[in-house]
Amino acid sequence: MAIRQMRPYTATTRFQSYIKYREVLTTNEPYKGLLEALPKKAGRNNNGRIVVRHHGGGNKRKYRIIDWKRTRRNIEGVVTSVEYDPNRTAFISLVQYKDGDRRYHLATNGVTVGTKILNSEEADIKPGNSLPMRKIPAGTAIHSIELKPGAGAKLVRSAGGSATLVGRIEGYAQVRMPSGELRMIPENCYATVGTVSNADHMNVSLGKAGRARWKGVRPAVRGVAMNPIDHPMGGGEGRTSGGRHPCSPWGQLAKGYKTRRTARPSDKFIISRRKKK
Repeated sequence: MAIRQMRPYTATTRFQSYIKYREVLTTNEPYKGLLEALPKKAGRNNNGRIVVRHHGGGNKRKYRIIDWKRTRRNIEGVVTSVEYDPNRTAFISLVQYKDGDRRYHLATNGVTVGTKILNSEEADIKPGNSLPMRKIPAGTAIHSIELKPGAGAKLVRSAGGSATLVGRIEGYAQVRMPSGELRMIPENCYATVGTVSNADHMNVSLGKAGRARWKGVRPAVRGVAMNPIDHPMGGGEGRTSGGRHPCSPWGQLAKGYKTRRTARPSDKFIISRRKKK
């Protein structure tokens, strides 16, 4: 798959690039049986307060119901289409199983229409198949990893992502995450063999503010451009460089401050951090 670079006919097309979807996607129409409404929240919680800034607007979307748990076990399925999903960076694949049931799965790189997949302990080690990590050889690239058996895939789900199964010890699998972190996960947790599709997503340049607005991303105003009442870094006579350490509107330091909660229960499963101390 390649990137389509726009010719600079105008100022907005000079830096725009797109993914050549026609080389990968096989249909423009999603399967209606696995769609549901996705109302816009504009970053607000159930009290109507903004909890995530710079969200709002954007194109209308329908949510594609993804089978993160791979519940159709020991039944062979066939990929019938590879589709675009507006709710995530990766592509999704529609799989039809032998009993007629259809499910959406996260598309694996290299899996095309007609590829047979299997979710089973006895599945072969090939891209698209899902099986427990105790059945996967060390050194295999995996994605869509469960944190607890049967809880559904939680880790490594974004475009082009993959983790590496390093080894197993005392009922746990040692997994090297894309960030470089090495952590232990119960070896009975399921994972999918291969790499997540759409690896070129990171190379796409939006090129103009309008494309960000289509995605529901609103403008972000610098703190130093605000008034003192609106931001700790606001105010000052004329242009200033902030006058204090960079921080959020609520005073949380932005550089070098550890935001991870201390003594998290999951700390004991982390062998080495992504950033070496």
